[in-house]
Amino acid sequence: MAHGTATIGKDHYRTEITVGGHALVADEPAALGGGAVGPAPYDLLLASLGACTAITLRMYADRKEWPMESVEVGLHLSGQHPDRRIDRTLRITGLDAEQSARLADIAERTPVTLTLKGGLPIDTRLV
Repeated sequence: MAHGTATIGKDHYRTEITVGGHALVADEPAALGGGAVGPAPYDLLLASLGACTAITLRMYADRKEWPMESVEVGLHLSGQHPDRRIDRTLRITGLDAEQSARLADIAERTPVTLTLKGGLPIDTRLV
């Protein structure tokens, strides 16, 4: 399935990421000692959810041959563990209320949504 690597050297806290054959840079904001040269880790988490949501809704609308012009996925992470939450808003243009409601329902079952809601075991080992 998916595979990636993240490498950090002595730069505070610039991290080179390779995933899916693409290079990304992550960092922390200056207020946390980073150089703000890329999204912070939670920003990348929101980006993953937003991309999966938008892509899934586009696929569904295309399959149904609905005239969706665009979908904008707004995301906001708030709170601290165990009360942390993501609020997601959808702005859909080109569809009627019934079609938009169906897409909002579909958004609750995108692959990344289900992964985040269900949790995911992480096994760590030294190599």
